[in-house]
Amino acid sequence: MKISVITVCYNSEENIATCLDSYASQTYSDKEHIVIDGASTDRTLSIVQRYRPERLVSERDKGLYYALNKGVTFATGDVVCFLHSDDVFGSPNVLENIATIFEKYNTDSVYADLQYVSKNDISYVVRNWHSGKFTQNGLRRGWMPPHPSFFVKKSVYERYGLFDTRYKIAADYDIMMRFLGKYRISTAYCPIVAVKMRVGGASNRSLKNIILKTKEDFLIARANNIGGLFTVVCKNFRKLNQFCAK
Repeated sequence: MKISVITVCYNSEENIATCLDSYASQTYSDKEHIVIDGASTDRTLSIVQRYRPERLVSERDKGLYYALNKGVTFATGDVVCFLHSDDVFGSPNVLENIATIFEKYNTDSVYADLQYVSKNDISYVVRNWHSGKFTQNGLRRGWMPPHPSFFVKKSVYERYGLFDTRYKIAADYDIMMRFLGKYRISTAYCPIVAVKMRVGGASNRSLKNIILKTKEDFLIARANNIGGLFTVVCKNFRKLNQFCAK
């Protein structure tokens, strides 16, 4: 089972090397790394070139979700996942463990856990996202897996579509609700920390972004017949417990 890891970057010279090192350290051998660079103007491209990913594209695009769609299109693996330029895998055997779950359960997707870590010290955990059990009712009550820890067969993207670029900040939530809720693809839980994500993501960067994300979350829940305002409120309250967990 070949796994395609997609990294999107733009002017990411500060952290891109740790991301690339994390991919290179994976013990699983049947993998490929696809890097989509948005025509960076700093040293990002020269750093990436030293690592010689299986595919590197550097050109202007229309934003994150356009770039992610481009990466999925280029992927030649059976399974697709995303490792953003500021992030690292939780351990060297993440892909190996994920592949084992795919093969064991013959499933369309696998999800795992995620840790938010300090921007300057990835050993310092700010927030633990323990995914736990998936149920359809859970979706209506605001449950969702962390998108960077959501591994999906490419055939699912081919069947049900790519990221909906009409959403500016929550298209990742839409694609998970579309796959898991609307089309009810099969999934299985792998209880490991798949990704460590540095804090400071776009969705929580400003009050304006928080309001936009909340609005898009509501529209996504309605569009995928998951729920509505109650779903979005529960989704936000679920985060509080993650900050308390150690």
